[in-house]
Amino acid sequence: MSKPTRPAVQSGPATFDLRGCLEYLKTFDDEYIETDEIVDPIAELSGVYRYVGAHGTVMRPTRIGPAMMFNKVKGYDDVRVIIGLLASRQRVARLLGTTPQKLGFLLKDAVSTPVAPVVVPREQALCQEVVHLASEADFDILKLLPAPTNTEEDAGPYFTMGLCYAADPETGEHDITIHRLCVQSKDEISMYFVPGRHLDAFRMKAEAAGKPLPISISIGVDPAIEIGACFEPPTTPLGYDELSVAGSLRKKAVELVECVSVKARAIAHAEIVIEGELLPNVRVREDQNTNTGKAMPEFPGYTGDAKAAIPVIKVKAITHRRHPILQTCIGPSDEHTNMAGIPTEASILQMVERALPGFVLNVHCPSAGTGKYLTVIQIKKRSLNDEGRQRQAALLAFSAFSELKHVILVDEDVDIFDMDDVLWAMTTRYQGDVSTVFIPGVRCHPLDPSSDPRFSPSILDHGIACKTIFDCTVPFALKENFQRSKFKEVDVKRFLPDFRP
Repeated sequence: MSKPTRPAVQSGPATFDLRGCLEYLKTFDDEYIETDEIVDPIAELSGVYRYVGAHGTVMRPTRIGPAMMFNKVKGYDDVRVIIGLLASRQRVARLLGTTPQKLGFLLKDAVSTPVAPVVVPREQALCQEVVHLASEADFDILKLLPAPTNTEEDAGPYFTMGLCYAADPETGEHDITIHRLCVQSKDEISMYFVPGRHLDAFRMKAEAAGKPLPISISIGVDPAIEIGACFEPPTTPLGYDELSVAGSLRKKAVELVECVSVKARAIAHAEIVIEGELLPNVRVREDQNTNTGKAMPEFPGYTGDAKAAIPVIKVKAITHRRHPILQTCIGPSDEHTNMAGIPTEASILQMVERALPGFVLNVHCPSAGTGKYLTVIQIKKRSLNDEGRQRQAALLAFSAFSELKHVILVDEDVDIFDMDDVLWAMTTRYQGDVSTVFIPGVRCHPLDPSSDPRFSPSILDHGIACKTIFDCTVPFALKENFQRSKFKEVDVKRFLPDFRP
């Protein structure tokens, strides 16, 4: 493994593709490593990175660590694999040119100032330097691309970082999201939709008309696209193209290109593009090739059940850059926390600022909450009239992101990015009988295994949860009794010149 040396402070990569971002990360001494040891994509690759830098809800021991490039993959001469690119909040902040604490605000502003994508000629599209058509006799997805399995009991090889892009067959409006994609045969990939996703609405419209839905899957792109693609309603309603968020973040429109085999568009600078069609009225069992009963490790930290009947993409072509880089992630790693959680923070900030201007100081969706299920909201009560508004902010958070399950409310002196500090607030500023608000019977997320009637008689159907507010704020009338101990301000560098706070 090799590590570059640390540079002077920089403001973010002056690039708009994966390779440029990787070169930028190499200028830091703690963000990127690579190995020339041959790795098996079947369970071994994820097994290695679990120790190196996955973190999140991955089985312990694990840690926050650098992104890792595998230069040699068993069975593949020309494809490298990068994993964990976004598995550190610090790394995401560096890639987007901000600080970890300001990421939610950056994303909030980007949603409000969208820059629409543009289409470029094919000769400008790096993703089409090499073209493989499914009509070719030797075409086989797994001979071309090393789709990994996270564990030995996965339903099959998965593309976990594929940006799926399609258009509404009636309106032409586009949407982009990341889905669970399992390779089922030499030219078929199954696609799992959580209910309510916009692409599934497009698919159902096409299916009702008896037509396939053209779709592209772009792999290995600018991280601004991956983060921006994870916004959900109501922040980005049906018809809002999330590629516009990345355009705003980079101050440059995302470039698209017309696909070579289907009537769809793909991200022009992607490392790899899979082109295909979602077939109408065709379903497959997700684990038909392995019969494990399992799908893959999902973000809550558990391996999801294989679905009995899910839609199928018939692959028509694979295009890629020369010497492509396949990007992947471990399902429960902090990669998911950051991709899902940072847009959620932005959505909550946007919602509460409209209703309660200046009241909420910041929002954090921590690793323990998977980026979807838990948020910590930092508020400042300015007078007795603000008492109770903290709970209104929590209700607004549930409205901003429907899959949110728990909200922890804390005061302005609590560091919401330090869960020890958050738990300290819960220990000393919370009494369960008066500080807890239960909202039972609300639809949440189907991948939470506790959201099931077998877990609680209050749950009527799988995917329903009891949403909960934990109010760990001090009653305004008692604030004088909850002052943290104050220490003298000193210049530590006088004693330790190399000290970094």
